[in-house]
Amino acid sequence: MESTHFQFALSELNLNVSQIESVMGYKQGESQETISDLISEVLKETEAICNIKGEYRILSDIQFNDVEKTIEINHLVFQIKKIVYGLIKKSDSIAVFLCTAGEGIGIRSKKAMKEGDLLTGYIYDVIGSEIVESAADLMQNELEKTVISSGKKITNRYSPGYCGWDVTEQHKLFELVPSNFCGIRLTESALMDPIKSVSGIIGIGENVRFNPYTCNLCDNKNCIYGNAREKN
Repeated sequence: MESTHFQFALSELNLNVSQIESVMGYKQGESQETISDLISEVLKETEAICNIKGEYRILSDIQFNDVEKTIEINHLVFQIKKIVYGLIKKSDSIAVFLCTAGEGIGIRSKKAMKEGDLLTGYIYDVIGSEIVESAADLMQNELEKTVISSGKKITNRYSPGYCGWDVTEQHKLFELVPSNFCGIRLTESALMDPIKSVSGIIGIGENVRFNPYTCNLCDNKNCIYGNAREKN
């Protein structure tokens, strides 16, 4: 099965200062002007150092086990747990995806923190996370356009580590894609390199549903995105 590849420019993501402030925990108009200026400066610098890529491949050899709440993709069994299982079990096929902001922004974040500029390092870190999530949104939109012509829909995207799905299953997920897929490698501890990367699955089918907001389903109490939404 061929892969579909995307390369995004930072300008396509429409990131702005207010969005980054929100993720950092500030309500609109609450942050100091110096914070806003620093975020604006980092966003400009980020444009030159990020390498934003996304890829997906659609796999149709899938089987669902209602008892074990597992999905078998190309003969690999994934213990996706009850919540994710319930959200994708009506799928006819599965898109396995990876997306990355590139290694530059992670390097810049670590450098700033090592030099003692913790605030700038944190802003780079937050922007890196927003880049990869926004790029994944664009990639998912393109997938939806591809399948809609055949009368099918897509689910939300779900990643190892979400709602009890063990992050170590990243290793099996990476077996479903060619090596160096999207320029991302996986460490023995199941961490992706570059660190500002995301992987997962998206269900495809005539009877699946996309949920605009699913944070209430997730049990990750430390997620900065859920916390940001609670403050708004």
